[in-house]
Amino acid sequence: MRFSSLFVLLIIVSCAPIYVNHDYEKGTDFSKYKTYNYYDNINTGLSDFDAKRLFSALDEALHTKGFQMSTSPDFYIDIKSSERQSMKRNSVGVGVGGSGSHVGGGVSVGIPIGQPNIDRKIQFDFVDENGIGLFWQAISESTFKPNDDPESKEMAFKAIVDKVLKKFPPNQ
Repeated sequence: MRFSSLFVLLIIVSCAPIYVNHDYEKGTDFSKYKTYNYYDNINTGLSDFDAKRLFSALDEALHTKGFQMSTSPDFYIDIKSSERQSMKRNSVGVGVGGSGSHVGGGVSVGIPIGQPNIDRKIQFDFVDENGIGLFWQAISESTFKPNDDPESKEMAFKAIVDKVLKKFPPNQ
């Protein structure tokens, strides 16, 4: 079972690239952060099911890195997401051309194939409310398939979180 889950995750990651940008407050002592929690009024922009999947993946990854959830945390996490449609880059070209003795010309038309992609951007903000405020941020962008089954969505969120937290805490 574990091997098949890993295989599915590998397929998802290889077929749908996840782009992540990281940023952080220079000079931050990341070693002082051991506990976390989420803002009470967090509005992820995700469905309730997808939000639960994302929080579960994030909790699991943070626990693996040694962080613990707390009611009086060292930092809070805020998550925002948005979706946008982008045109598929796959197309079929149809062209007509001709040439005369000194005259040439041509027309080419690209016909899109399939449905447009839906891209999802998720922003992760780590905030120290008793200190410097926002100290770490990651923004992920990936393709989103709203009609995927729950297991595929869960694996996709795990892949996103793994890539997002790959550079947390940063090597300074």
